[in-house]
Order: sequence, then C-alpha cells, then structure tokens
Amino acid sequence: MIRVLLVDDDAMVRAGLSMMLDGVAGIVVVGEAADGQEAVVASDAHAPDVVLMDIRMPRVDGITATRRLRARAHGPEVIVLTTFDTDENILHALRAGASGFLLKDTAPPQVVEAVTRVAAGEPILSPRVTRRLMDRTVTQAGAYARARAALAALTPREHQVALEIARGRTNADIATELAMALTTVKAHVSSILTKLGLDNRTQIALLAHDAGLA
Repeated sequence: MIRVLLVDDDAMVRAGLSMMLDGVAGIVVVGEAADGQEAVVASDAHAPDVVLMDIRMPRVDGITATRRLRARAHGPEVIVLTTFDTDENILHALRAGASGFLLKDTAPPQVVEAVTRVAAGEPILSPRVTRRLMDRTVTQAGAYARARAALAALTPREHQVALEIARGRTNADIATELAMALTTVKAHVSSILTKLGLDNRTQIALLAHDAGLA
C-alpha cells in the first residue's frame, strides 16, 4: 500500500483528495495536516510514502515543510499540489526536494498516477509546468557556471544518463537508449545523486536545464 499524507489549509480540499484517493486500490490516506508545521509532526506519526503538499499555508509554508521532510533520512516523497504555477514556486519546490509539481485543476486520474509514479521513484510534473521549465531561459551566468561545473564531475556515461533523465526518460527507457542493463542505469543514477549532492531525479533534470544541456 502507498501511504499518503494530505497537507492543505483548506479542509474541503483535503476532504476531496481523501475521498478520491481512498477509493483507489493500493493507496491509503494515513493522515492530514493544515499547515507545514503540522505536516512534519504528522509525517513522524504516520510514516507516509508520499505527501501531497500545498504551498501557501499559515505558520510554515509548503516549500519550507518540503525542505524539512526531504532533509530527513528516508523522508517521504513530496508532490506539491497548488493553484500557483509561477516560475518561483516551481523552482523553489523542486530545489527543496519535491518529486512532483501539480496544479489543483489536475484531473483525478492524473493525481492518482502521480502518487503511484512518485512512490515508485519516478518524478512527475504537470504538462503546463513541464512546458514552463522547458521554455525557461537561464538568465544568471553564475547559476549556469555552477551547473556546468557540477556536471563536469560526472563520468561521460553518468553525463549521458543525466541528460536522459533531463529529457524525462525512465530508467527502463535509458537502459534501452544507451544499451545498458537496468541495474547499471540505477547504479549510475545513485552515483550521480551522490556526486552532485542531490535528493532525486527531478533535481538532476533541473541542474541539466540550468546548464543549458536539455
């Protein structure tokens, strides 16, 4: 079972998500929280696999809560679910360690798919968010240089894997594309995360975009 924690200051939103997810085989809602501070406490109490996290909440916002949860050993995966798709919110969420970013108008089947994929280790972004990231131009030379320098620490094969991740490929897709065993791809992904000090595949993709390579 995929254990899900719902975090939103709107009780109606939480109720709607709970009704939707509790009716899906293989998913169980284990708890709810009304802000980021409660989210950390609830995560300790219920040990969720995936947290659906709003951004704008009282006391502790969703970005801060995401960062705190992802900084923990074996912390839950986080999908940001929000009304606000500004570049600032998207980038802050991904840099905080979120594995997904969805808008609240996302259709229920896509939300369910996102929970399932993120629980399996695959990042997910709504199509609108993906387009915004793909269209985003690096405007700060410092960020560009730092991203290039970070990627330079990778081996040529790891570099190829990082670029495929930035293109949205799954491990199986990468194995086929680069003629590798699936276990080898997973080993490369693990090595990339360790070398770059990143938490997940989404951050690898973001770094590649910052470097202008994808």
